[in-house]
Amino acid sequence: MKDIQRISPVVFKSTPLKTEKRDNWEVVTEYSKEGDGPFLVDLSHRPRFDLQDSNLDAITPFGMGVPEMPGNSALENGILANRLNGIQVSLYNLASDVVMPDEIGYTDVTESTICVALIGKQVFSICEKLTSLDFMDPQRKAPFLFQGPFSHVPCQIVTLSKEGDKAGIVLTCSRGYGRDMIHAILDAGEEFGLSPAGEARATDWINSL
Repeated sequence: MKDIQRISPVVFKSTPLKTEKRDNWEVVTEYSKEGDGPFLVDLSHRPRFDLQDSNLDAITPFGMGVPEMPGNSALENGILANRLNGIQVSLYNLASDVVMPDEIGYTDVTESTICVALIGKQVFSICEKLTSLDFMDPQRKAPFLFQGPFSHVPCQIVTLSKEGDKAGIVLTCSRGYGRDMIHAILDAGEEFGLSPAGEARATDWINSL
C-alpha cells in the first residue's frame, strides 16, 4: 500500500537547499537564501498534542511536569507544555524524538493545525503590526502562553525568549488559516528583512534556550 503523503499547509516562495523525508512529511531543513534574520520557520510537521484530564497535576507527559497556572509554559528537552485551563494542556514536540504517549486523554492535533516559529531581534516589532498582545510583558518570565488573536485569527502563541538574537515565539492556529497567516506575517516582516528558514534554524534556537 502506498504511503499517504503528509503536506504542510505552510508554503514559502523560497528554494529548499536541504530536505528530509520524515514520517511521510517532506521537511525542509535549510533554504538556499536564509539571510541574517529575522526568520520564519515552518514547524507544522512537528508532533503536537492536546491533553485533557481532571487531575493534570498528577500527570507527567513525556516525563515532565505540567505548568500549574493557565498561561504558564515549560520547555524541557525539546518538549513545550502550555497550560490552557484547569483541565487542558497543549504539548508541542519541537526538537525531540519521543512519540505520542499510550495513555488516554491525548489527542494528536498535528495535521489539524499549523505551527511556525518567528526568531530574531525584530520579531516583536513584527508582532506589534499583527496583534495587541504584549509578548515582551515585563511581568512575565519566558516561556509563557497567550491565547488570543494574531492577525485576527484565534491562536496559541508562546514567547520562548525575549533576549536579543534568541528572541522568538512559536505560534499555532487552525490549519485552514495557514495560507493567510503566512502571507500576513511575511508582509508585516518585509521591512525588517524577514525570510523563511529551514527546520535546522529553529532546532538550533530551541536547543540554545
